[in-house]
Amino acid sequence: MSAPARVEMRGITKRFGPVVALQSVDFSVQPGEVVGLVGDNGAGKSTLMKILTGVYRPDAGEIRFEGRQVHFSSPLDSRRLGIEMVYQDLGLAENLDTVANLFLGRELTRPVWLWRLLDEPAMERRAAEHLEALRVELPSLRLAVERLSGGQRQAVAIARATAFAAKLVIMDEPTASLAVAEAGKVLELIRRLRDQGVSVVLISHRLQDVLDVSDRVMVLNRGRVAGVLPGHSARMEDVVALIVGGAA
Repeated sequence: MSAPARVEMRGITKRFGPVVALQSVDFSVQPGEVVGLVGDNGAGKSTLMKILTGVYRPDAGEIRFEGRQVHFSSPLDSRRLGIEMVYQDLGLAENLDTVANLFLGRELTRPVWLWRLLDEPAMERRAAEHLEALRVELPSLRLAVERLSGGQRQAVAIARATAFAAKLVIMDEPTASLAVAEAGKVLELIRRLRDQGVSVVLISHRLQDVLDVSDRVMVLNRGRVAGVLPGHSARMEDVVALIVGGAA
């Protein structure tokens, strides 16, 4: 018997007043699978992912996580299941170092007399181990994030999202502002997450990046599924045709 999908969304519909942002959308991600999610601006990509991360509630449809129906009333509910999102602006504390960013809001402490103090050695050790497992190379764990390159900051954001047993990571335009070499490193990091069994949803307008790393590509057009294509064998012109014209 095959394992259930990590996430399965069925018949998702979302309206904002008279505007139908999503209409009966089906979407799924398997364990250890990279799914590219593409479409023009306003196609419904962000709305679909905000429903998956608990920011919005769907007007119709259901969400299943590893075969079990779930209901999200807030982003905290989805995070508890292991769903993390890396936003385009990264959301890093630029004045803090990598260790502080990885453990921001989840700091490790140790008892000292009547108080609990930050356990800096333990956090630095665990941060180094996690980055090594992802094969992320940084000049120093104690360098302020604002002094890292764009690709390095993206790697820190991804490392933070996966530092606490994430099962599904959603990445919003992770290579948008990166040069070719740095974008390639981010794509390789996505492949390593897949190899470790982490599911990834990649939202991007850089279609070649999506085709290079995705197992499947789903195209949204005006809130509907225009098509789902195999990532590695899909042709760029087929994806563009679905983005522009929708399903035949």
